[in-house]
Amino acid sequence: MKSQPMKSQPTTTKPSRRNFLKQSTAVAAGVGIATNIVQPSIAQTAHAGGSDQIKFVVVGCGGRGSGAANNIMNTKGNVKMVAVADAFQGNADRMVSGLARKHGEKVAVSPEQTFSGLDAYKKAIDVDCDLVVIATPPGFKPQQFEYAVEKGKHIFSEKPVATDAPGVRRFLAAVEESKRKNLMVGIGLQRRHEPQYIETVKRIHDGAIGDVIAQRVYWNGGGIWYRNRQENQSEMAFQCNNWYHFNWVCGDQIVEQHIHNLDVGCWVKGAYPVECNGMGGREQRVGGDPTKSQIFDHTFCEYTFADGTKMFSQGRHLKGAWTEVSEFAHGSKGTANPAGMIDGENAWAFSGKKLGGHQQEQHDLIEALMRGEIYNEGEYGAHSTFCAILGREACYSGKVLKWDELFEKGRDLAPGIDEYTIDSPVPPSATPDADGKYPIPVPGEYNPFA
Repeated sequence: MKSQPMKSQPTTTKPSRRNFLKQSTAVAAGVGIATNIVQPSIAQTAHAGGSDQIKFVVVGCGGRGSGAANNIMNTKGNVKMVAVADAFQGNADRMVSGLARKHGEKVAVSPEQTFSGLDAYKKAIDVDCDLVVIATPPGFKPQQFEYAVEKGKHIFSEKPVATDAPGVRRFLAAVEESKRKNLMVGIGLQRRHEPQYIETVKRIHDGAIGDVIAQRVYWNGGGIWYRNRQENQSEMAFQCNNWYHFNWVCGDQIVEQHIHNLDVGCWVKGAYPVECNGMGGREQRVGGDPTKSQIFDHTFCEYTFADGTKMFSQGRHLKGAWTEVSEFAHGSKGTANPAGMIDGENAWAFSGKKLGGHQQEQHDLIEALMRGEIYNEGEYGAHSTFCAILGREACYSGKVLKWDELFEKGRDLAPGIDEYTIDSPVPPSATPDADGKYPIPVPGEYNPFA
């Protein structure tokens, strides 16, 4: 796949509102919907209600799953959560009870519709519903997204959408099918729904800082949680419970968190990079113990776009070090912070109401559904995920990697993932040795294509 210039906003389509939600079932059976292409408007603050109820299910009951469900129930739409699924029964039960206390009748999830296990997503998606929220660790998202599309459901998927090149290719193939079925696809890159970002990026695209020459993007924080091994816990259960620490299921910090900043940089540029080189390693991650985690705690990347311009990336989890989560663009006529500030001959600062993206993206999604409109963010969700994967593999290998080659030939971190159960062997990429040490990438030795 060639790295192509990108559109800053997704395409929006509008079928007849009256039968819009009912048509989801029809498309699952292969019935097309007549649509008209209209210009997108996904950053509105006037929230449209309606009499049609949107029934949704949540796959993945951790922090982002419960957060997205809470955000959906805070909209003015007529919404009801009707089923949940998680790898672990306790997570599912806690989310249902917590949201029921807060939202009352908007939570209508019986014990029979509270599912657990690595295949539980199918049971939840099969429930009579209109919208599927996918908030599982990213390694599991491609097959879950594919299944939701197959069943003709509208989808909100958290980012990132995969952890390796085969997963991104699979996700993109399902995105194409979702377009044929006219399904809503929202992606949790919430900065694209924040008015301060939308207005600033528009001004950059209109030439406010001239030609974008270079960019700097950061996600430098202090660390992440770790969950100790439990008695009689299988290795698969341990890794799924500690998903952030294993590449096949999380993708490393550059993929799981830093994707937000990389996505903004590519949005500003209106393109994705053609190559990357990088460096990184482990200094503090759970005390540097290779029996507990396999991911890096710092990365630095130099991305190159087709026109030769650069994007420099820092991502890390190091306690006591400089923290920064932001993006900056340098142009021929000035500089910009895409979160709302332009300096130079066209100096400007955003003066409107700044809105939190996690809530706003759900306002936008639910309002669109209630109006009978859809938009599809799947492509840029997948491409921004792959941008982060390209950076990770460049850091792991210590080599200059080309976008197209890695996209076509990048390694599969979890072969046969569709058949995994909570008691299955973990994939070879995360299998510990006789001393319990996990494979840790060594720059200069790691092969991104093996």
